[in-house]
Amino acid sequence: MKKTLLAIAMATTGFIAAPAFAQDTSSSTSTAANGNYQPYQPVGSGNWFINGSVGEGHVANGPYNDHPTTYGINGGYRWKVGQDMGLGVEVGYNDQGNYKLKNIFNSQPVNQTSEKNDLRGWTAGVNGKINVWDGLYVSGRAGIYGWKGHGYDNNSINRHHLDDVSWYGGAGVGYDFNQHFSLGVSYDYFDAKKKGVDLSTDTASVTAEYRF
Repeated sequence: MKKTLLAIAMATTGFIAAPAFAQDTSSSTSTAANGNYQPYQPVGSGNWFINGSVGEGHVANGPYNDHPTTYGINGGYRWKVGQDMGLGVEVGYNDQGNYKLKNIFNSQPVNQTSEKNDLRGWTAGVNGKINVWDGLYVSGRAGIYGWKGHGYDNNSINRHHLDDVSWYGGAGVGYDFNQHFSLGVSYDYFDAKKKGVDLSTDTASVTAEYRF
């Protein structure tokens, strides 16, 4: 499932970029499908963006089975590479929440100490976006994930403090209300495995974006 998600994210960004570069970029204006925000910027232009997300994570690896609240902030620059297509770069930070341990005999939460079992990290990657109909868009993103976390493996009672560099990927849909603001939903996966500890998390989030 996780590798499939990464493939979808990379395929989405590739699908967005490939046909766009084949288009005539000499046009200085384009007609907006959504009359709320005409005109679009010309092909070849770009703009900075920032977005924030909040959602619910899902971790069911080893001694964990929980749905923590997740947060993320992301920013970057996106180029208009086609009439309704964008391709950009991004950096961000996310907090995947604190996980509860489960009882291996009945899968119920375990009373925990003040020590946290958590996952947080920085992202850097590429993103793509295509307007499919009247302001409705689909998006994809993928890149590297530099993470830190605390957790237990299946074979010991020792708590590990870990950090590593891995990958993330995601896909989403949403709506552009105007040239500057959009709101959407997304599904992302953050890979975080080391020394027998698996803190990998997939999240479903609501994302708001502002373009400058």
